[in-house]
Amino acid sequence: MTDISTSLIGQIAPGTYRLDPSESRVRYSGKHMFGMGTVHATFTVQGGELRVCEPLATSSVIVTVDAASFHSNIARRDKDVRSASLLDVATYPAITFVSERLHQNGNTLLVTGTVTAHGHSVGVDVLIDQLTHEGTGIRLHGRAEHLDRTAFGITGSRGMVGRYLDLDLDAFANHRPRQRVENRGQRDSQQRT
Repeated sequence: MTDISTSLIGQIAPGTYRLDPSESRVRYSGKHMFGMGTVHATFTVQGGELRVCEPLATSSVIVTVDAASFHSNIARRDKDVRSASLLDVATYPAITFVSERLHQNGNTLLVTGTVTAHGHSVGVDVLIDQLTHEGTGIRLHGRAEHLDRTAFGITGSRGMVGRYLDLDLDAFANHRPRQRVENRGQRDSQQRT
């Protein structure tokens, strides 16, 4: 993994960046079978936004994940995880992260925020340990470790589904340039000339 350098952070243009769902995903890993094995799965990112500001501490992040997109390559497990006994995606279709603050921590960025899932909101720290500038966008990797599923009210299948999980976000966000705002009178007069 490449550490984030202060000079790289300085190269990221302030502004709004929209997450590209086709190039973004969340990877899940957690224990199962009384800790004897590890489940690896992915979630689809529905959308999100990074607002890069000066100073950096005032920047913000919002990410929305499709809870029903849980995919582990085992259809029966995927169905069980999506069911009412675990994620209950029929009732809670989205998982969201909203940042509260961001600060540089050595060669990484620490984003503190709230994850809302299964009707519960829980404070979470996401460590951004990779950040690269690509064209007019940003590619990043972030990790949230040792999340307690019971804090989100997900208590079914104890023993069969581990209590703690890790999430990795791999994302690409496109810079959205500022849009010019014209009043209608200016636009109409320009069209007549």
